[in-house]
Amino acid sequence: MSIFTKSKRKVSFWRIIGWLFIILWILLTLIPLWWVVRIAFSPQRDIMANPTSILPVNPTLDAFKRVFGLIPVEQAIAQGGFTRKLDFLLYLRNTILVTAFSIGGGLFFNSLAAYAFARLHFPWKNKLFTIYIGALIMPTVLNLIPNFILIKDLGLYGTLSGVIAPSFFGSAFGVFFLRQFFLGINAELEDAAKLDGAGTLTIFFKIVMPMSLPPILTVSILSFIDTWNAFQWPYFAGGMGTKPEATVLTVALAAFRAQQQSGLPDFTGMMAGTLVSMLPMVVIFLFLGRKVIDNIQFTGIK
Repeated sequence: MSIFTKSKRKVSFWRIIGWLFIILWILLTLIPLWWVVRIAFSPQRDIMANPTSILPVNPTLDAFKRVFGLIPVEQAIAQGGFTRKLDFLLYLRNTILVTAFSIGGGLFFNSLAAYAFARLHFPWKNKLFTIYIGALIMPTVLNLIPNFILIKDLGLYGTLSGVIAPSFFGSAFGVFFLRQFFLGINAELEDAAKLDGAGTLTIFFKIVMPMSLPPILTVSILSFIDTWNAFQWPYFAGGMGTKPEATVLTVALAAFRAQQQSGLPDFTGMMAGTLVSMLPMVVIFLFLGRKVIDNIQFTGIK
């Protein structure tokens, strides 16, 4: 006969306060998201007539159909929408292209620079790295004008290439993050490869990179979030919303919001477009968010 003993865990007052604070913080974070969902699934006129309703008023998918241009203009206007269609698929394609090239190019140049700062020996290496990382504390608006002038002089203004260019060549954070991981790799593996006649690039691509998949995944996810949500640079470099072929989702939604009918923005259409544009980030964080946190802790970045 076995005897089971129950250990009673004493719950302190401050522990209860801590849990209440966490619950309150979660609610404050989720309430804006729920408000977006509520407005997106409600008709324009009904949501204005019932502004205090917690649940969607007369739930419908008309706002999403209006955003994708799946309903006639007359019906869109009758629902409180605008005559202009949001070419969502075009802007989604532009956003995917900008994000994909930014992540791919950024990873390539970030990893090469990070490995050089971590393993190679050259004059003024530490001082150059300090100056380079100084870009982390520099406000991004300071780089806006020089980058804009350069893009315009190169004839890339109003093109996707101009939007992609700055992030394609990497970022200071990406170099810093990957360098931290490269410093933790056992140098004896690389020394053994050198004894077998492997060159620096061979060691980097065949030994270091396969061992660095976790931090590479983390940098890719962080770069995806930053690029997908970017507004300021895509707005100026992409023609300020006047060139559809170079306009991304964030800029398109801002232009869509600027339309007005009888002085009233299309709240439901705007929230529907915002909700659809948020889905990729939500899915990524649901499946890969834990890996990002673990890898950041592993590389020593607090």
